Amino acid sequence: MRIVILGSGRGSNAEAILEAQQAGRLGRAKVVQIFSDRADAQILTLGPRFGVPATFLDAAPFKTKLDGDGEQHYIAAILACRPDLIVLAGFMRVLKLPFLSRFEGRIINLHPSLLPSFPGLDAIGQAFRRGVKITGCTVHEVTLDVDGGPIIDQAAVRIDDDDTLESLAAKVHEAEHRLLPGVIARLSQERVP
Repeated sequence: MRIVILGSGRGSNAEAILEAQQAGRLGRAKVVQIFSDRADAQILTLGPRFGVPATFLDAAPFKTKLDGDGEQHYIAAILACRPDLIVLAGFMRVLKLPFLSRFEGRIINLHPSLLPSFPGLDAIGQAFRRGVKITGCTVHEVTLDVDGGPIIDQAAVRIDDDDTLESLAAKVHEAEHRLLPGVIARLSQERVP
């Protein structure tokens, strides 16, 4: 299973995927390319560390969505990689119909809440401020409904009375780093319906 990772930031989830690959825990999956829409994104530094091409790919003209010329640029570059799966690991752009249609059923996203609760931005902060006792993370298929695609798997995280927003974020990220590589490994072995 050939994987392309799209990310916009630090790349901690991409790093967890690459570490799992290096340790032989990614099943029959292999990361073949990392793309970022930000030239200064730390995710791009993972490429040389793990021997995977990591490339800045301009997504202009829009700042929060992949559309127009930027979308066509991404579609062409990703098609050249011949991916079986596209993993959104902190890719901070909304995907539109042409992109989703071209890669239908092959795009997954990691969201830092137990969807359908707390979709959208600042999900960890939303859960913390609401005072829920359980939150977590979700891997789901990407559809036009932002954070609303079919759920593939989830991991729960308890919010303790002494948690701060920072300690909760650390616990959710730890759960993400286990969940996402595990889902990819199972998908590579066709063990997820």
